[in-house]
Amino acid sequence: MDLASIPRETLALLTVAAVSGLLLQTLVLASRRWLRRRRMTVRMQRAQRGEARAAGQLEALGYAVLGAQVEAVHEVHVDDRVVNVTLRADYLVERGRARYVVEVKTGALAPKIETSATRRQMLEYRVAFDVDGVLLVDGETGVVHAITFPSLGAPEPPRRSWGMVAVVVLAASAALAVALLRGG
Repeated sequence: MDLASIPRETLALLTVAAVSGLLLQTLVLASRRWLRRRRMTVRMQRAQRGEARAAGQLEALGYAVLGAQVEAVHEVHVDDRVVNVTLRADYLVERGRARYVVEVKTGALAPKIETSATRRQMLEYRVAFDVDGVLLVDGETGVVHAITFPSLGAPEPPRRSWGMVAVVVLAASAALAVALLRGG
């Protein structure tokens, strides 16, 4: 079929339809981007409000806020190379002589330790920051949770092996016997 054989009115309608389709597609894509940015903005504002409330809640519970948006550089070894990872926690607080790193979470899932990303973040903070513990604050309800990882506790003192004690006693006895025989 030749383009010249198509009636002008039909070509005009096809052109209008094509241009309208392109405009509609552009509008849909722009709307999606705007909605995504809007959701992100709302989420960030919610998080900022939660963080601001958390500082007052922590102080009301007797914690002194030492810093906000506190950074720590954590060294990670990957094969033979060292990778420095910078972490940023919401707060560093102190109560008594104990210091804690604080993470404030908002939303339905993030404030729960059952959420894998939150749990991993708390574990990473516990390892990377030189603190006595980690606190997870629900920025909307104000609930403060002390998070502990028992496997990261102080290492147990080495257990004495009776076999090693026997070797030490025998060696001491032999040394004493040799000393007595030489001296006597």
